[in-house]
Amino acid sequence: MPVVNTIKEFLDEKNITPYRFSQETGIALNTAYALYKNPQQRPGAAVLDKICDTYKVQPNEVLLWVDPDKSN
Repeated sequence: MPVVNTIKEFLDEKNITPYRFSQETGIALNTAYALYKNPQQRPGAAVLDKICDTYKVQPNEVLLWVDPDKSN
């Protein structure tokens, strides 16, 4: 899977817990924890919009493309 989320790094850098992340963005708590714990979990468009709108960031600040040929 060439696109991964970097939510954990993003939140840890800002000292934001997954619970607070859920509260601030309005996304479900289960979704917030899933994104935090699993980089393979990709946010849907609506969730990505909420994250970007809440924190005033571009999608590339919470998503990363990984070259599948170099991930081995």
